[in-house]
Amino acid sequence: MARPLILITNDDGIDSPGLVAAANASEPLGDLLIVAPNTQQSGMGRSMPTSFDGRISETAIRLNSGMHRAYGANASPAQAVLHALLEIADRKPSLLVSGINYGENVSTSITISGTVGAALEGAAHGIPALAVSLQVDQAYHLSNDHSVDFSHSVLITRQFASRWLAVAPHIAVDVLKIDIPAEATPDTEWRLTRLERGPYYRPLPSPRTRLDEAGQIGYEMIEPQNLDSGSDVAAILEGVISVTPLSLDMTSRAGFAVLAELLKKPENADPG
Repeated sequence: MARPLILITNDDGIDSPGLVAAANASEPLGDLLIVAPNTQQSGMGRSMPTSFDGRISETAIRLNSGMHRAYGANASPAQAVLHALLEIADRKPSLLVSGINYGENVSTSITISGTVGAALEGAAHGIPALAVSLQVDQAYHLSNDHSVDFSHSVLITRQFASRWLAVAPHIAVDVLKIDIPAEATPDTEWRLTRLERGPYYRPLPSPRTRLDEAGQIGYEMIEPQNLDSGSDVAAILEGVISVTPLSLDMTSRAGFAVLAELLKKPENADPG
């Protein structure tokens, strides 16, 4: 019986130690296809920019088993997934693992995340997907620093990847978003969570003094207030592994009947 094909990708780029960690986690479970952006692409979400030319370069990364072929694409994370599926894969992958990201992807800001965006792109093509992120200090978010220890994250990712290969085809979940606390081990408790509605990252204005100067919007982590005890942020802050089931269907849970009645009311009517 053929081993399942597992697509490994990320948003931190083909040179990321987190990508190596995801590949090492998945290698015992199937054949690997490693395709990732050739540069740092954090914050790209599921975008499809026309500025990338799609050139793909074959390279190799060192795994525990030795050197393994990989592909760096001049593409966003979601585009890298498409290149993998449409041009490189010899069969449909049974699983996509996106990560392991430098920094947790939590709260409603996940639509910004290229890690989550790549997983959603795979899910849109019928591939069960994991989006895995490791909590690190903000200073490391864009660093690909080799001092970050992914050893426990490898084992945690393998546990979930193995189980997801078995159960994902039977349940209505498109992506499992897994956020691993910095000090987590394979024995750390995990919890099914919801997205926290409150902010976790706060945008910051650029320090420029004139609008015609170069200036990028920054961000900082904040101390969340009035946390939902069942949220991904609450779990991470408690040192618990957060496992959030995500759906491609972003339709609001508002009651359609009530919403329809409200939308039919005259513009100046009392909504109550």
